[in-house]
Amino acid sequence: MDDDFLAPVQPGDTAYSLDLTAAQLKIVHTALKGLFDDLGHDEHDVKDVVASVLAKLPDEHSIRAIDLGRELAHGSDPA
Repeated sequence: MDDDFLAPVQPGDTAYSLDLTAAQLKIVHTALKGLFDDLGHDEHDVKDVVASVLAKLPDEHSIRAIDLGRELAHGSDPA
């Protein structure tokens, strides 16, 4: 593991960049949306963070347009 990753990250700094396939993006969006919807009103701080991550992803219409079956059938999801 890269030693730089273990260094403390300052508030507001980018901690990690991630390249995703279309299939992976759909799964990540779906998981975050589910988490967001399941958080209660007393967890507003976590809900705000999840919302900020979702805001960085393509809109829901674009995510729905990803055909997971087609993506997986074409082997676009590397292990």
